Amino acid sequence: MATATLTIDLTALTNNWRALDAMTDCETAAVVKADGYGLGADRVARALANAGARTFFVAATEEAAALRQALGPGPTINIFSGHMAGDTDMISDLHLTPMLNSIDQMLRHVESLPGHPFGIQLDSGMNRLGMEAGEWAALRELAEPQNPTLVMSHLACADEPDHGMNAFQLANFLEMTEDMSTPKSLSATGGILLGKDYHFDMTRPGVGLYGGQPFADAEPVAHVSIPVIQIRDVGPGEAVGYGNTWIAPKDSRIATVAAGYADGLIRAMGAKMQLFHGSTPCPVVGRISMDMIGVDVTHLGEDPKELDILTEDQTVDDLADAAGTIGYEILTSLSARYQRRYTT
Repeated sequence: MATATLTIDLTALTNNWRALDAMTDCETAAVVKADGYGLGADRVARALANAGARTFFVAATEEAAALRQALGPGPTINIFSGHMAGDTDMISDLHLTPMLNSIDQMLRHVESLPGHPFGIQLDSGMNRLGMEAGEWAALRELAEPQNPTLVMSHLACADEPDHGMNAFQLANFLEMTEDMSTPKSLSATGGILLGKDYHFDMTRPGVGLYGGQPFADAEPVAHVSIPVIQIRDVGPGEAVGYGNTWIAPKDSRIATVAAGYADGLIRAMGAKMQLFHGSTPCPVVGRISMDMIGVDVTHLGEDPKELDILTEDQTVDDLADAAGTIGYEILTSLSARYQRRYTT
């Protein structure tokens, strides 16, 4: 087999959900957008539902429709992007709940689906999605009597606990929801870690479920092993890979493994990234190409059949640091070419 294997540890996933749930006294939902952060929303959501999650969040109605097929009736499926034009039939037929972001969405929803559940998303300062204070003030008298299921906002800097934006947004959210009896939600993973003032009635962790920062105690969920296609001896002064960017300083044994930037292993991470044989690191040599990576295995004393790139020794955030990005991008970039394997 010449494709890498992505192993998803569903026990680690549910352990992470339970650990985050234990930090609060409110309901803990689960964010499974972007195909469960690249790990398969159907399998991920079913495992979380079996662990006790009853509310799920996705980005778009199309994702919500696929998730309803995976979960069946019962769990609440909330849509961050709200009620977009063309979504009405899916929202109605599949019992989905849009988080309405604007007056236009509010009017579309109440006119096309009177009595159908909806939530409200407020902009508490991030300037991304949600109703701003003036818009919400004009709409609140219309929205509240229709009993929204949830009123929510999103923190911009929750992964930086000392950032002043956190307290600023909390104050705005409190002011915008003053005297509302509707359940409230402000926090994803980072907000959970900020403490109880940010928890309200529901939290909605995302990346922390999948082993990513800022949840430092998360168990790793995703593991990637890559088969070795070929191993060759390279003499001093010989080059490896495009552009001759690596020149062998001595007699070396170089493995070519079957993955590259087409598999989400971003070219920029090569100089700072390693692969592993067990717990032994093996440096990348040369440029990461579309389908292949060169790896120095001289020191192993044996020819490996495969090497690991995503392990307990090198997490999604380690790979993200090497690429100058964030763990979210690494997870959601893991391509469909991987052979996926689920363990419990």
